[in-house]
Amino acid sequence: MQRITRIICDNHPEKMSLFDQYNSWLALLKPYLTERTFSILAIARLIDDNQYIGWYTSLEGQPILLSEISDQSHKAKIENTLQNRINDIEAVVKLMSLTAEQQAFISSWLPRIKSLGNHIYVINDEPVIVNTFEDPILPAPGPVIPPKTFWRWWHFLLLALLLLGLLGILWYFFCPYAKEKPAIAEVEPAITQPVEEKKPDPVVELPKEEQPVVKSEPEAIPEPAPKNCVTREEIANNTDKPKMVMIFDNSASMTLTLMESQASINQYLRADWYSMTEQEADAYEQRMTRLPNRLSSSKKVALSTIDKIQPDVNIALVTLSACPAAQTTSFYHYENRGKLKTKISRLNPLENNSATPLYSGIKQASKMLDGVNHDDYILVISDGEDNCTKANICALASKIATEQPRLKINIVDIAGQHKIDCVADKTGGKVYIAQSPTQIIEQMNNAVSNMNISKPICE
Repeated sequence: MQRITRIICDNHPEKMSLFDQYNSWLALLKPYLTERTFSILAIARLIDDNQYIGWYTSLEGQPILLSEISDQSHKAKIENTLQNRINDIEAVVKLMSLTAEQQAFISSWLPRIKSLGNHIYVINDEPVIVNTFEDPILPAPGPVIPPKTFWRWWHFLLLALLLLGLLGILWYFFCPYAKEKPAIAEVEPAITQPVEEKKPDPVVELPKEEQPVVKSEPEAIPEPAPKNCVTREEIANNTDKPKMVMIFDNSASMTLTLMESQASINQYLRADWYSMTEQEADAYEQRMTRLPNRLSSSKKVALSTIDKIQPDVNIALVTLSACPAAQTTSFYHYENRGKLKTKISRLNPLENNSATPLYSGIKQASKMLDGVNHDDYILVISDGEDNCTKANICALASKIATEQPRLKINIVDIAGQHKIDCVADKTGGKVYIAQSPTQIIEQMNNAVSNMNISKPICE
């Protein structure tokens, strides 16, 4: 859950009554609505010692006001989506099996949802209504078009058609010129063509080919296995030194614990927050984000992984924290890896507006690397897909593979959802699924070993 905005609460009795009614209204509606339809209704909570009303949503991304969108076609598209969702709610309300009192209560709130005085926010092209708890301002009704009067005299038209039909029948039976004389068809004698008998084609026997004699070749002498270490001379003389960019997901979802099943996590993400007290919600959140969580384990393993990377490989960091773009650092040399490790250890998701700009992160990381004249690598550590843009990340990976054929992207998928596998597949990389502390250690090591940049120095 992320907070969209907060509004000063004056604790006026009428406003507080509307606040309680709104939460009761949401509780009645939620079981009957789809998750997408329900997402247009922001969730209201009293925060900061009841001084503010905080408005929350399960959507992730940067919220902007609909009124601030300058592109009129884009704005019209979102307004159409909003109207369709409101229509869905009205249709569901008509089908709900409720008492007369509940039906009247729910219907009384529909004008408040459609009020022009509400604040409409947009998160990744999804509209969200923040209610002002003011008297509803409804749009002006459209003009009433009077019905056409065509069907008032339809019986005259039917009578005219019947008269025309009667005249046609009289003409056919009593007018001698109306009937056509039957034509006598002349039958021509049929000419039969003689049928030639097909003779079987002569069978041509092909000469038998002699089987070639396969000469045995001498067995190849196996080459000695390459050494699994790198000498200091090779490091010093290597002019095509590879580089590596580590893309780290620093969004709010990375705070989810690794001690719960995926089913429990899915239930938490769909939690009915407005039906809980503030204490119950805090306790539930603390349990589902307790250590070890996705972020703490990933940071711990990343710090130890950096120590295993060869000294001649420079490393940069790209963090995914909020929309619209990822944050990048310069490359850290071997002597400055301590600063890189400090930066990783201090990663912490934003409290508000947390998101995963993965498309931006991969695009920026690829621009930091050569990938043409020598091997370069990107390691993605994330638990989901991009929620800042609808741009096609698979098309981006195809473009990178074409323009930078020696750039490999490996992915450590913390949630195991396989939503960005195409990025690794198209660039010759691999996907490593890690959903427990032990798996994160093992799969992170596998991902780096596959890059061939973690050989120890030969003694």
